Amino acid sequence: MRVEVSAGDNRSVTSPDVHAEEPDLASMGALLADRTRAAICLTLLDGRAWTASEVARLAGVAPSTATSHLNRLVAGGLLAEERRGRHRYVRLADPGIAEMIEALAARAPRRLVAVRSLTAARRHRAVGFARVCYDHLGGSLAVAMTDAMTARGVLSWESGPALTASGAAWLAGLGIADEATGATGRPHVRTCLDWTEQRPHLAGAVAAAVFHRALEASWLVHGDGSRVVRLTDQGREAFRRHLGLTDEVLTTG
Repeated sequence: MRVEVSAGDNRSVTSPDVHAEEPDLASMGALLADRTRAAICLTLLDGRAWTASEVARLAGVAPSTATSHLNRLVAGGLLAEERRGRHRYVRLADPGIAEMIEALAARAPRRLVAVRSLTAARRHRAVGFARVCYDHLGGSLAVAMTDAMTARGVLSWESGPALTASGAAWLAGLGIADEATGATGRPHVRTCLDWTEQRPHLAGAVAAAVFHRALEASWLVHGDGSRVVRLTDQGREAFRRHLGLTDEVLTTG
């Protein structure tokens, strides 16, 4: 905490012109208290930058409404914006914000939402199975991969999640170079609490490298402009071979 009182100042610390800094959690909470702003933040967990009109479409609101909410989120530090010609793009401000949003979603109470079509039902299942979590994979597939990496000795949990020596060799077998996971030091491994599974999935540089390798090899492909990613036939074979995942795990249900 920083208190702005000059040396030798004998004024009471309750003086109106003396200030202290403290976290304003209420202000942060107010940003996410609106369902539209919360939905926008969840949408942007795909890690990409979107135009205001794209955000409006994904959030199901009018462009003017989306712009008002985006202005508040940018001013509050949750989103960052950039201009490309006449277009304004927004994205989550940094990985820490993405981690916070995912963690809050995992701990938030559940509410029922109407599923009015077969397409909507399939999308809900797809989101729970495999989705982009900023720069890595989330969903039941990501949790199953984390479990399998642990069972195979790729990950150690003795002092928090860490990549083992055999884990480094396993990454090399996937075609992932050391520099992709931070060759200057110990590969960065952490976890996210998965909001659909209520269990941790792998995050950090190792998870990002594995996810990008899966996209590069077309084991996973992006969905239709949403956070959903789809597991391909090549991906099923690769995850069976490299992690021993079963057909039961490799299906959305």
